[in-house]
Amino acid sequence: MAMANLARRKVTNLFNNVVVSSDAIRYSFSLSSSTFCRGFASGSDENDVVVIGGGPGGYVAAIKAAQLGLKTTCIEKRGALGGTCLNVGCIPSKALLHSSHMYHEAKTTFAKHGVKFDNVSVDLAEMMGQKDKAVSTLTKGIEGLFKKNKVTYVKGHGKFLSPSEISVDNIDGGTTVVKGKNIIIATGSDVKGLPGITIDEKRIVSSTGALALTEIPKKLIVIGAGYIGLEMGSVWARLGSEVTVVEFAPDIVPSMDGEIRKQFQRLLEKQKMKFMLKTKVVAVDTSTDIIKMTIEPSAGGDQTELEADVVLVSAGRSPFTSGLGLENIGVETDKIGRIPVDSKFSTNVKGVFAIGDVIPGPMLAHKAEEDGIACAEFIAGKEGHVDYDKVPGVVYTHPEVASVGKTEEQVKELGIAYTVGKFPMLGNSRAKSIDDADGLVKIIAEKETDKVLGVHIMCSNAGELIHEASLALTYDASSEDIARTCHAHPTLSEAVKEAAMATYDKPIHI
Repeated sequence: MAMANLARRKVTNLFNNVVVSSDAIRYSFSLSSSTFCRGFASGSDENDVVVIGGGPGGYVAAIKAAQLGLKTTCIEKRGALGGTCLNVGCIPSKALLHSSHMYHEAKTTFAKHGVKFDNVSVDLAEMMGQKDKAVSTLTKGIEGLFKKNKVTYVKGHGKFLSPSEISVDNIDGGTTVVKGKNIIIATGSDVKGLPGITIDEKRIVSSTGALALTEIPKKLIVIGAGYIGLEMGSVWARLGSEVTVVEFAPDIVPSMDGEIRKQFQRLLEKQKMKFMLKTKVVAVDTSTDIIKMTIEPSAGGDQTELEADVVLVSAGRSPFTSGLGLENIGVETDKIGRIPVDSKFSTNVKGVFAIGDVIPGPMLAHKAEEDGIACAEFIAGKEGHVDYDKVPGVVYTHPEVASVGKTEEQVKELGIAYTVGKFPMLGNSRAKSIDDADGLVKIIAEKETDKVLGVHIMCSNAGELIHEASLALTYDASSEDIARTCHAHPTLSEAVKEAAMATYDKPIHI
């Protein structure tokens, strides 16, 4: 009997030891996993989809894949979702554009509306705080969407070990391997530098540094007259900086319709922004308190010197594809680092996909989002679609400039017979009533069929008005279709209707 009891105690102790050991293993695993996935499912379990990059393309692809019933993990090295767009791009720049516009309006136009101040000043720290709050709120909002849709969130830098395995250097330390049947590369883009110019994000800044200046520079030089350069130049010009834009090309925003571009530049010059086109930056000297920039004509010639407190380098962006271990699995890239893909976003390696700024096409957040949705749909066995010819673009200055479809220059180059209808905002009652009537709407349509080929809008809120045109192009609408659609009065959108009327017939209010 004693022997039997002893035997039972040994078995019980052995069982307890096993249980304790098992708990210890589970506890240890919980600790290691929590460092990289914030309490979500283990990264060691195989996923249907793994997305590298949590920007607009990546996080949208992850959510869509999860909504389609696919087990999904998203890896983001920044430690905050939203990518460049939300953290140091689209969102903070729009916050500052709005805040600076409010200040400029208060200083220059409020008195005409009977709103008067003894004094108006800028509290830059408060303005930056409002911007940062907007960014933080939206970033946390994406984390909430991940939880709602059961997307596993891994914080760290991912690198390919194989076409189905990603090694992640966790932000909190350590390394883990995330496995997936399908991998989507959505790592976005980075600032394109210029030879001989070192960006320190203090005096020589990229758009990232321009969003975080602690003082309003007396003189700001912007290198590059594209979307980003003009937007950030506008912010600081409104706040009091003397802004000079230096551009190698003969025109600002080369992708913009030529007629719109010329009027746009004139309006920016009225806002005291200076432009030096066909100009090459030769050197930048930061050895003294004042930055000295040596420039010369793009075609060559005599050199001159400019002075500034801050220089913004805004010469474009480059796809971020280095350091991902693409060479480990044989993913091909072109000479500028982009990843070629087929119509379903597949790379040359089976099971590996790419979207957004890392592939050919416009480097725009909303284009990346569409890529992400379509790619997830393809992986789930459904059909996805993105038409890059119908992706709208917006410059968020004041006035805004928004375009979709082809420019007049592109239509001419294609040899298409076309008609053009234009309507100035001066003829729009809403624009006149709010004393904000700069700009116009321009519609280009095929002459034989009246099918809309391109729409270009310059006015306040052009970025909101352009989507009627996007819908029209998507469904091959004619200018008469737009013109015969009832538009509420008084609205800025009536200018789109009038431009459509001018395209196939005659406008009413001019």
